[in-house]
Amino acid sequence: MKTVEKVSDRVRAVDWQKVSDSLDAEGNAMISGLLNAEECRQIAGLYSKDEIFRSRVVMGRHGFGKGEYKYFSYPLPDMVQGLRTAVYPHLAPVGNRWNESMNIAVRYPEQHEEFLSRCHEAGQTRPTPLLLQYDAGDYNCLHQDLYGEHVFPLQLAILLSEPGKDFTGGEFVMTEQRPRMQSRPMVVPLSQGDAVIFAVHNRPVKGTKGVYRVNLRHGVSRLLSGHRHTLGIIFHDAS
Repeated sequence: MKTVEKVSDRVRAVDWQKVSDSLDAEGNAMISGLLNAEECRQIAGLYSKDEIFRSRVVMGRHGFGKGEYKYFSYPLPDMVQGLRTAVYPHLAPVGNRWNESMNIAVRYPEQHEEFLSRCHEAGQTRPTPLLLQYDAGDYNCLHQDLYGEHVFPLQLAILLSEPGKDFTGGEFVMTEQRPRMQSRPMVVPLSQGDAVIFAVHNRPVKGTKGVYRVNLRHGVSRLLSGHRHTLGIIFHDAS
């Protein structure tokens, strides 16, 4: 419990205005050292505990890439639940502002519990936080985590392994497709315990003729060596 409280304190201490500015400018924002090394090891160590997960996905079977991931069951582990609950209220205003500028009518409530109620009433009841595991040669194709009618426009990933020690390669990558332009690639250089917040699907960009939508996808480049674990926190549930 104390560890969860400490993480909640860290979440409150984040410069959320800086995060908001980066999201507006790039569609992603990095938070350095959100988890410490021991917390990262503890969460990565959950991967072998099949009883706390609802399903396992082997990426190669579905054309998603190579590697695998597992979706947590409810109730979520305390740390995962704590992060999901603590981070959401800081992102809901960004999502509301984005939707307003893109003329999307959906607005997000202040607290995550209220948003989950909306998902569950629509039949989206399966939890979406997940642990991802990569070995040498594995990668994650560019994709979007949508899962149903109700989609929160931002999500969070935390690197649990140490680059250069636990693995090489395996960079978090994004692409942004603007109308009538080629895709723009982005690499977010994460260290162990760093978090990246990023757009799930669309974000607004201000152009010379007003605001337009750009389409984003994210993935992981091929691991050259070692093993890599990532915690993914998606704020909407799946149908």
